Amino acid sequence: MKQKPLDLICMGRVAVDLYSQQIGARLEDATSFSRYLGGSSGNVAYGTARLGLKSSMLARVGDEHMGRFLREELTQVGCDTSHLITDTERLTALVLLGIKDRDTFPLIFFRENCADMAITSDDFSEEYIASARCLAITGTHLSNPRTRDAVLTALKYARRNEVRTALDIDYRPVLWGLTALGDGETRFIAAEQVTQQLQSVLNLFDVVVGTEEEFHIAGGDTDTLQALKRVREVSAATLVCKRGAQGCSVFTGPIPDSLDGGINVAGVRVEVLNVLGAGDAFMSGLLRGYINDEGWIQACRYANACGALVVSRHGCAPAMPGKIELDDYLAREESVPRPDLDTHLNHLHRVISRRRQWPELCVMAFDHRSQLAEMALQNGADLRRIPALKHLILQASREAAQHAELEGKAGLLCDGTFGQDALNSITGEGWWIGRPIELPGSRPLEMEHGNIGSQLISWPLEHIVKCLVFFHPEDAHGLRLEQEQKVAEIYQACCQSGHELLLEVILPADMPRNDELYLRAISRFYNLGIYPDWWKLPPLGDEGWTALSALIEKRDPHCRGVVILGLDAPVSVLRDGFNTAANYPIVKGFAVGRTLFGEPSQLWLKRAIDDAELVDRIRNNYLQLIALWRERGQTTLRKIS
Repeated sequence: MKQKPLDLICMGRVAVDLYSQQIGARLEDATSFSRYLGGSSGNVAYGTARLGLKSSMLARVGDEHMGRFLREELTQVGCDTSHLITDTERLTALVLLGIKDRDTFPLIFFRENCADMAITSDDFSEEYIASARCLAITGTHLSNPRTRDAVLTALKYARRNEVRTALDIDYRPVLWGLTALGDGETRFIAAEQVTQQLQSVLNLFDVVVGTEEEFHIAGGDTDTLQALKRVREVSAATLVCKRGAQGCSVFTGPIPDSLDGGINVAGVRVEVLNVLGAGDAFMSGLLRGYINDEGWIQACRYANACGALVVSRHGCAPAMPGKIELDDYLAREESVPRPDLDTHLNHLHRVISRRRQWPELCVMAFDHRSQLAEMALQNGADLRRIPALKHLILQASREAAQHAELEGKAGLLCDGTFGQDALNSITGEGWWIGRPIELPGSRPLEMEHGNIGSQLISWPLEHIVKCLVFFHPEDAHGLRLEQEQKVAEIYQACCQSGHELLLEVILPADMPRNDELYLRAISRFYNLGIYPDWWKLPPLGDEGWTALSALIEKRDPHCRGVVILGLDAPVSVLRDGFNTAANYPIVKGFAVGRTLFGEPSQLWLKRAIDDAELVDRIRNNYLQLIALWRERGQTTLRKIS
């Protein structure tokens, strides 16, 4: 197929899905919801972008928080949003969904005069449509005169410019006005007027995709073969019939007398949690193969696998597999009877769900609690001054980051015990934010605020779980097992909640300490199936960094990297550590605290300096350490006051 700026334009529904978190409960009894990108076209644009296609979303969203959320979600997976138009007069569509059991999925569409149903032919140009290799439409937009006119215009432009066209029938009776407004769950109602509307445009498509029930409505017959034959009478399109667990059948010519007479590709066996979104995942995989001319068998392998992975997960768009995840599964399909239970696949899905890249990090670490409390007591200060101190440290961090032009590289470690106001202030500003969970100094490891799962439910997703564990590979058996179990629980909680994990490992001061022991400790966590997104470690020697780089590349090549901790070390030690780490890409930066704020904070707590001088000193210290990091490998000692 001819190379073009875009592989795919998706035109149709894009909405916010609010999924009940209480699986098995009636929607009436739901108490909390997870928010995801949704809408059939939005899901396909998202899913194909994750699979490596250059997709674009053609739709409208409201000029409000939910519209901005959808735009950001699509953008962060690489989907073009140049034609995701902001509608200032309408709100973004919403959908409420529940998972009652394997066959019951209560669903309510809130789409009264919503933004995505206001798309018109004036919202795009022929040049835009011609810039793609394929145009994918969903059937809902044929149900309304205004959106139908826009669809027909887009199809006209596509046919005129040799752009392939694909239709996902995507039949929702409620969106055609055939059921009560609250009945979004019903998937099929025979309706002659819908059949006529569909059949009048089927000749404009190269590919038509649907379930057996969706072909029933398109063909006007509840016998699947007869329906397919009636569709064939009005369209020469390739027909792809989704058959659930049986897989799918493709018909490129005359319809045979058996569904098995087409090109048949078997499905994938999984434990079904939620069938909603499976069709959009199927379409995403199919389009990957179709647009790249890989043949129908391979396209259907992609499609079936995508659908199977999504039905085993909560949500639609976030459940979509990425390219590396899908290819890994298909490369070892015979040895993975249950992809939904495969540890490696689940890890790859976690990896591709990361929201942004951090090529380098300069982190101000002021998540200290016990140390600052002790410092306050030593200087006769009220503990209630510590939150104000943390806010001033944040102010110094912001000023230094701005001066050093750290955009996309600035980070902090701050706690919710004394630093909640600081966390609230910086959240949403694009900083890397780590947040501790351990009870300071605990060995064996304990949580400061109780169960980790109950904590994370109230955390912003951008907050990274930081866990410090004083761990030694030669610990007594009982102590080692207790700590390993606790870290494993934390890791599983992060996998469940979607938060990243920074695991800080420090060998206890009263036991032998060397690089080899750190490597053994890290290997032990990997052996337990714990794959932190980040490691926080003290500076290692050349041999240590070489061995660690090889270890991480072997055990988890998708690890974000390592940040070097400070432990109140003098600047000369940090400088030497930075210089040694200079040639090791696995080391992404530093996370240093007391070296930067310790002495100024002591003076401030005993009221020897004021707020302005505190901020000035910490800012300058931070700037000097940033300079040392940037000049690593060629630095000379600089004095940090």
